[in-house]
Amino acid sequence: MYDAIVIGTGGVGSAALYHLARRGFKVLGLDRFGPGHDQGSSHGQTRIIRLSYFEHPDYVPLLRDAYSLWDELGEARAEDLFHRTGLVYFGEPGGTVIQGLLASANKHALEMQQLGEAEAVQLYPGYAAPPGASILYEENAGYLRVEECVRAHIEEAVRLGAEHRHCESVICWKATDASVSVLTDQGSYEAARVIVTAGCWTKNLLDELKIPLRIVRKHLHWFASGQDHYREDRGCPCFFYQTNGGMFYGFPDVDGGGVKVAEHSGGTEIWDPLGDGREEEPEDTGRIKEFLSRYLPGVSMNRKRREVCFYTMSPDENFIVDRHPEYESVVFAAGLSGHGFKFASALGKTLVEMAMDGKAKREIGFLGLDRLRSK
Repeated sequence: MYDAIVIGTGGVGSAALYHLARRGFKVLGLDRFGPGHDQGSSHGQTRIIRLSYFEHPDYVPLLRDAYSLWDELGEARAEDLFHRTGLVYFGEPGGTVIQGLLASANKHALEMQQLGEAEAVQLYPGYAAPPGASILYEENAGYLRVEECVRAHIEEAVRLGAEHRHCESVICWKATDASVSVLTDQGSYEAARVIVTAGCWTKNLLDELKIPLRIVRKHLHWFASGQDHYREDRGCPCFFYQTNGGMFYGFPDVDGGGVKVAEHSGGTEIWDPLGDGREEEPEDTGRIKEFLSRYLPGVSMNRKRREVCFYTMSPDENFIVDRHPEYESVVFAAGLSGHGFKFASALGKTLVEMAMDGKAKREIGFLGLDRLRSK
């Protein structure tokens, strides 16, 4: 029997597997796909990481933990997983993004620089400011190399003694007073504790909880640019815009692969991530190209690459991190709503604390399931 089984070893699950193995537990990780796969939410080359958190200021302490843990993992692996490029925000002065950023900065004494339009254009000539926009810059932000982060956690976990079985699908689990059994398409396993981090497959595995999760298809685009001021190695930061047309974010040209841009707002709801065709959606592409023509005028309309990932949305777009209300031996993270990967290192460790120690060291009550049940 295992001390713990982790169901789903993407961003958060791979981190949980690592922290379990690091503490010497006998642990099994299960995933229907291989490490660093492109079938869920933890792929696409890069993910933004930032301390300035407009979504909710209570995330910031967890982010500080994540920063330290990503740095620690990169040092242990001698890999550059976290690139501190900086991040520039553009938004309406009274909009949710700018106001949320200022609130989190004020509450947690974060270093944020306010820029005038002329200054921003001089510093970052590739980015055009919307008329009347507030412009904020966070130097300590940047991006994570997402597939490399997942593989690093898994490989380190295996090195420390974890067992990782991929290309094996979990069918169901059943808890008793003594243990939890997990049935897959290849066998059955038993553990004292189970951690569910299954991304867009969480709803099926926690069906009895009736969590109102939605799965949204999102497109990632890479566009060519021959201009040096879009290159990471020339000091170009990541960007985030809140415009009348939606929220858009992106990255400088990394390793010559093109400028990556995507829309954070919107998306098409789907029911079956396995059966989704992932075809191009002309409306999405049109919005992206309109955004580029207005705000990144030096980027070519020549798209080099497109990928699809999935957001698993909670009703209020905040994470759900909790213990199963009927089974103390089962903890889970769900509904990361498109902004969860940056937290993966810390969420994995937090879930291990909840499962093995009975309580998380960091206060995460605002992410509990009860907030949704009381509405």
